[in-house]
Amino acid sequence: MKEISVQELKEKIDNKEDFQLIDVRETFEYEVSNLDGENIPLGGILIEADKVAKDKPVIIQCRSGKRSAAAVMQLEQQYGFENLYNLKGGILAWQEAFDPNMPVY
Repeated sequence: MKEISVQELKEKIDNKEDFQLIDVRETFEYEVSNLDGENIPLGGILIEADKVAKDKPVIIQCRSGKRSAAAVMQLEQQYGFENLYNLKGGILAWQEAFDPNMPVY
């Protein structure tokens, strides 16, 4: 599984690179804090796989990196995606590195 660090993600954002960010946390978690990604909870990721881009890098994130890793594995195994990256450490790592005031739970 390919992974990306929060530092690499921030570089992509700062450089205005073309990629898709998907947050697989539940909607109530997403509403507490998010990185402006598209919210597709893990339970629905296979049902909504048509919303996942195939023509550019897709970074999948959650709170700590576990659910996003599960989403990457499911999408790769079920649909053959090859452009997915798991965000190492999830939103907790982002908060620690860049935004100590970001509310997380």
